Amino acid sequence: MDEISVLIGGRAGDGINSAGLIVAHLFSQLGYQAYMYFDYPSLIKGGHNFTIIRASRQKVGAFRAKVDFLLALNQDCLDLHTARIDAKTVVICDSSRVRAEGICIPIPDILKEEHAPPVMGNSCIIGAFARAAGIGWEVVEKVLTQNIRKGLDQNKKVARRGFDMARGYVTVPVHDSPPLPLLSGNEAIGLGLLHGGLEAYIAYPMTPTSNLLHFLAEVGEGGDLLVFHPENEIAVILMALGMGYTGKKTAVGTSGGGFCLMTEGLSLSGMNEIPVVVVLGQRAGPSTGMPTYTAQSDLHFALHAGQGEFPRLVVAPGDAEQAFFWSSLSLQLAWKFQVPAIILCDKTLCEGYYSFSDPRETIPTIQPQPPGIPGTSYLRYKVTDDGVTPPLYPPTKETVIKVNGYTHDEAGITTEKAELAALMVEKRVRKGMALERELALLPTVSRYGDPGADSMIVCWGSVAGVCREVADSLGMGVVQPVVLAPFPKDGVKAVLGNPERVLVVEENACGQMEMLLACHGIRASGRVHKYDGRPFTVEELKERIAGVP
Repeated sequence: MDEISVLIGGRAGDGINSAGLIVAHLFSQLGYQAYMYFDYPSLIKGGHNFTIIRASRQKVGAFRAKVDFLLALNQDCLDLHTARIDAKTVVICDSSRVRAEGICIPIPDILKEEHAPPVMGNSCIIGAFARAAGIGWEVVEKVLTQNIRKGLDQNKKVARRGFDMARGYVTVPVHDSPPLPLLSGNEAIGLGLLHGGLEAYIAYPMTPTSNLLHFLAEVGEGGDLLVFHPENEIAVILMALGMGYTGKKTAVGTSGGGFCLMTEGLSLSGMNEIPVVVVLGQRAGPSTGMPTYTAQSDLHFALHAGQGEFPRLVVAPGDAEQAFFWSSLSLQLAWKFQVPAIILCDKTLCEGYYSFSDPRETIPTIQPQPPGIPGTSYLRYKVTDDGVTPPLYPPTKETVIKVNGYTHDEAGITTEKAELAALMVEKRVRKGMALERELALLPTVSRYGDPGADSMIVCWGSVAGVCREVADSLGMGVVQPVVLAPFPKDGVKAVLGNPERVLVVEENACGQMEMLLACHGIRASGRVHKYDGRPFTVEELKERIAGVP
């Protein structure tokens, strides 16, 4: 058995996400790499929650349409997922809530006998799953001990009762690979920002980046990291720019609706040259849309947000390792070149969990801009060959450090003189060119699959995982631009080569990546779009690609 898929579902409040993570950790202990997708409605209470965990000997970043085990904590879980069940699927359920054939456990009776709260029903069904999958009790006990902070002894007792009441169906083989940690995309972004030197994180909670705020608040508790939740997104971006003015490396988090409110602040960053990193988690829109579902429809918004012309860095990582890698580099590059940077992620990446291989040793250190010389002659916007002014931060003795959102001269004094206005525009243009030269030294484009394939897939963001897997099965290649601004057109053309067919796969209706490619002279011969808020399954994408002429 090279891979296995498990779905666990129930009501909000049943601890479905936590239960899914426990299952993923069980597979990790057995030497598998895991990927977990979490699906839930935008409701405070009620609705159907489920998670799909897929484990494989190979790296995975997508789930399949069918599952090997379905763990149902209520009838909805069975009724809503009949399409995922086939003749090999083992159903494990709460017999008090679900009518099904399979392993039926009287969970409320067990909880009553063990004086356990209802939420521990997920531990009971996990114990039953472990027995059905041939996973030893010692592995279950180890994983529970490592991952449960409160009520561990009760959880163990309840899980053991479920384990003892089940029967074996298969035995999941144990592999000799060491267990890898499991990180969500949000956690990987947070750790990457910290690696890059993050000193402050400011956000107003907004799915799918809310968990990044909670994660960094927990990490920063009692340390030097400042984490703050202001009253709205306008306050978020302005507070971040204020901190950047004092030299603190600052990032903010939001989604599309919040980023709408931040765009004037983004322009302010472009003009006053105070860097900031924006974590922009895409979800299905426009407007409020479907807040807990995914999309890739904010690409052009990120590329063009804010009035006027100014350089910016936009990156779109595709998995946890890329999220860590490029979050670190985004912070470093933003501060070296004094530009805003946008980490363009989505719900699938932010809230998905991945087996994680630490990429820290592969991340280059970006040499920071040398500081300016303090004194009365210091010019905050001094014109330089590369457009980047040596920075100083207040308080610096006998030095005026004036920043300005108006058109200004080298000292930061407001001006409307034509020659000075042109001088500052040209300064910003040269700064963007300097950023582009620096990026040419970095792995801005990733390639997977057959390097000599006649058919190539171009994709971006979290879709890369499913594209890699489908391309391998179809003998295709994959090109994934990770940096989207400044767009690495030469790098994309070099790794793309001259194939007979170029298909662009993305989760939006209008083909935003395809339009970006066309702007740089790269034409697609076919496309596959998805825009229902759900990510591609492996089978779905394979079928859709097969149907493209």
